[in-house]
Amino acid sequence: MLKFIKGHMETIDGVEVYPMISLLIFFFFFLALFWWVFTTRKDYIKEVSNLPLETEKDTAL
Repeated sequence: MLKFIKGHMETIDGVEVYPMISLLIFFFFFLALFWWVFTTRKDYIKEVSNLPLETEKDTAL
């Protein structure tokens, strides 16, 4: 099965570009996520982390 897919993919012109593009997308996504995690305010993280624990009574105040 893999032999069939590999043989078919080799016939496509420019197919070697797609793995590089996917690697770059993966790298930049996690780089941006890493940057967001370290630059986010601590009070925002605390507020968002408490959201599942709040009840309707707590939010009405």
